[in-house]
Amino acid sequence: MIAMLAVAVSSTAIDLSAVGGVPAPAGTPLALPLQILVLMTGLTVLPTLVLMMTGFTRILIVLSILRQALGLQQTPPNQILVGMALFLTMFVMRPTITEINQTAWQPYHMQQIPLETAVERGGTVLHKFMAHQTRSADLSLFYKMGNEKPGSDIAATPFSILVPAFVTSELKTAFQIGFLIFLPFLVIDLVVASALMALGMMMLSPSVVSMPFKLLLFVAIDGWALTMGSLASSFGTG
Repeated sequence: MIAMLAVAVSSTAIDLSAVGGVPAPAGTPLALPLQILVLMTGLTVLPTLVLMMTGFTRILIVLSILRQALGLQQTPPNQILVGMALFLTMFVMRPTITEINQTAWQPYHMQQIPLETAVERGGTVLHKFMAHQTRSADLSLFYKMGNEKPGSDIAATPFSILVPAFVTSELKTAFQIGFLIFLPFLVIDLVVASALMALGMMMLSPSVVSMPFKLLLFVAIDGWALTMGSLASSFGTG
């Protein structure tokens, strides 16, 4: 995620290439105080960057729906789900992060390119990932809402259009995956509820009886591995 900080800095309007009003030559490295300023600025927007411009949202929503489908309220706890989502996001984003590191961060760190070029290169790589995961219908929707004409090349889509379209697509995909995950456990709940009603045990909560069966099914099919593999595959990884 550190390599993506260069993209985060692009959201600021501060000209860091000049100190005391004197423009610095192209390719001149930033002074240490300005490097610290860039790092701190990037850290402040990094959570938003992870939430809105990576696969973290999709993964976390699916894991939360899975926990709800199992009938478990706080198991695994929220901290575990967020940690799992974060590390799976790093796995899914590894090709993108590696490309940003190679094409933007490393050349800037070696003083081969200025900060502006590094930000542009990093943004291009992240833009490509987001565009690949965004539905054309969602792009058209936000183009229409912004009273802008869609371009023929998706690579020319501005981030102001791409980011909300990407998040909308991620939410839709997450709920689609969650629906498919929820169905088998819903069938178990219906079967258990029908059996209890037929036996006249209406005072017994069906969720209490069905939970062991759902856990047994989930463990028997190695549900965590299937869920993680399916989530990674939904991004075209694995």
